[in-house]
Amino acid sequence: MLIRTRRRSECSRSQITPPEVYARRRDFLRKGIGLGAGLALGGLGASLPASAALRGYPLEFEPSDFSTDESKTSYDEITSYNNFFEMGPGKGDPKTYADQLKTDPWTITVDGLCDNPGEYAVEDFISPWSLEERIYRMRCVEGWSMVIPWIGFELNRIIEQAQPRGGARYVAFESIHDPENLRGQRPRRRASSGGLQWPYTEGLRLDEAMHPLTILAVGLYDEVLPNQNGAPIRLVVPWKYGFKSIKSIQHIRFVEGQPPTLWNQAQPDEYGFYSNVNPDVDHPRWSQRTERRIGEFRRRRTEMFNGYGDEVASLYEGMDLREHF
Repeated sequence: MLIRTRRRSECSRSQITPPEVYARRRDFLRKGIGLGAGLALGGLGASLPASAALRGYPLEFEPSDFSTDESKTSYDEITSYNNFFEMGPGKGDPKTYADQLKTDPWTITVDGLCDNPGEYAVEDFISPWSLEERIYRMRCVEGWSMVIPWIGFELNRIIEQAQPRGGARYVAFESIHDPENLRGQRPRRRASSGGLQWPYTEGLRLDEAMHPLTILAVGLYDEVLPNQNGAPIRLVVPWKYGFKSIKSIQHIRFVEGQPPTLWNQAQPDEYGFYSNVNPDVDHPRWSQRTERRIGEFRRRRTEMFNGYGDEVASLYEGMDLREHF
């Protein structure tokens, strides 16, 4: 068992939500929504399109010492204010058009430079791993931020199971491509979505992907991911800008060279491959020195690596983070 010293970005569970309040909420979920003795995916999200592939999947999880002590953004704000360009460019489009995302059936392919590739139904992909609640800050390159209680597991579990070969230096991710159903991916809609080239692709260096802060999330706020938040499974990398956390993943591949990523391909002068939160590197069209937390009116100072520098700064020793932005 790994014994860790709590750092500035971490806290105990009781610092986040009083235990008696959390217990009352869990009791309400069980009794009021009829989930029975075990909390199951699909609870609060019954009124929102959610992952059909995971509906009814038992969502049992433990709190994590990796969680932040900041107040959580409300469920309504997390599920109503989203970037998910497959459904349109507006912040409300993902919730409005969430039913366009078809998640049943859903398979995830793991391949490339690895000794144990495979194709998995999403339920089988998740079931071997214990789930945790990770309450993370999320910072968007647009200058807004949230604090989100994700439920998921460390990506390094999948990497270790796949057994990447010595030549694998990066992990590439690919999202759903379904222009028949997803309005933002239809050719006539590409102009309104900035001419993006689908499917959505992202990538991490292997050591970034192996870091214990990097997770695959399947839920938030005690329930399955709503479609607009990336159902049925998405990446979460809390020290990077939010667009690095690719949604609705269908393909994970181990590769030797730096993989292409959607935003870096579309506008390389604005979106670097690394995309670490760095308040000293402005976006060409606005400053990154402050941010507005959704639900607040004031702006707050942006922290390097989104406040996770104690944990991840060593990954970038010797790198010029202005050049590799």
